[in-house]
Amino acid sequence: MTALFQSMGLPFEAAWLVATVIGILLIAFPVMLGVALVIYADRKIWASMALRKGPNVVGPFGILQSFADGIKVFLQETIIPSAANKGLFLIAPILTFTVALLAWAVIPFDSWMILANINVGLLYVLAISSLGVYGTVIAGWSSNSKYPFFSAMRASAQMISYEVSIGFILICVVLWAGTFNLNDIVQAQKSHVWLINGYVANPLLFPMWVMFLISGMAETGRAPFDLTEAESELVAGYQTEYSSMAFALYWLGEYANVLLMCALNATLFFGGYLPPLDWAPLYYVPGLIWLLLKICFFFFIFSWVKATVPRYRYDQLMRLGWKVFLPVSLLWVVIISGYLMLTGHFA
Repeated sequence: MTALFQSMGLPFEAAWLVATVIGILLIAFPVMLGVALVIYADRKIWASMALRKGPNVVGPFGILQSFADGIKVFLQETIIPSAANKGLFLIAPILTFTVALLAWAVIPFDSWMILANINVGLLYVLAISSLGVYGTVIAGWSSNSKYPFFSAMRASAQMISYEVSIGFILICVVLWAGTFNLNDIVQAQKSHVWLINGYVANPLLFPMWVMFLISGMAETGRAPFDLTEAESELVAGYQTEYSSMAFALYWLGEYANVLLMCALNATLFFGGYLPPLDWAPLYYVPGLIWLLLKICFFFFIFSWVKATVPRYRYDQLMRLGWKVFLPVSLLWVVIISGYLMLTGHFA
């Protein structure tokens, strides 16, 4: 795209800037639209599993309900507690939402459709996702209220705990692919097991995908790991004092992170933009369509779990992260690296 603007007479620096801004908008706007649609889908899936109708009044089949909710919170007044730190109180939701969008810069939507095709794309995702804890901690502390502060401590401990396991799981993927570049990781999954595109068909990597899926739910605060907003214990979580667009930014950031986790599940273990099978006719379907279908599949799993699985106790949640996932993922790094050494993969 930079070359296109250069051909129009723009110098390289200006052409690169315009191309980059357009690329960012082409990712940010669809992601925000996707967030609105998946909130609607989430509510319809919950309703179906509870034998209810869900949103069905605003627009055809209720599809405009999310946009109506967005207009409602936009028109509401933002109330800031008198004892709160005003600056940090307003920065926290902006930080959370911004971080949720930044990670999408390295997600490959097709072999050529990627904003930043950097060699350390996976490290970038891990670094950006770890910044989300700051938005949570700042929100709890700046509210100057004990319930949001308790919830922020819970949320930060939960996020940090499962990030450690996610890190070791990603090491397993990197060892097998031999690269941190997400596009190359996707290409390494082509015909990985016979005709199947994806590491999920690998007996050694399948347990890592299961752990990554569950850790992704815990990392994003989805049920059954939504202890940060357990109504019977913490009122409404670290967002208790928030209202209007400040609260909406947390809501949007949560769903943007859920979509990101769905995209990472597809990219790291299910072949990303590749078709499920390495069969020539399937490649006529654009890679973007395959990736979106896989993201929708994983989002259905996230929503299905939220509608059916009861909430964990906090001690159970932490025990699962530190006493089960951490040692197992660390052991798996040893097993996979040993297997690759024995088979001459590193030769």
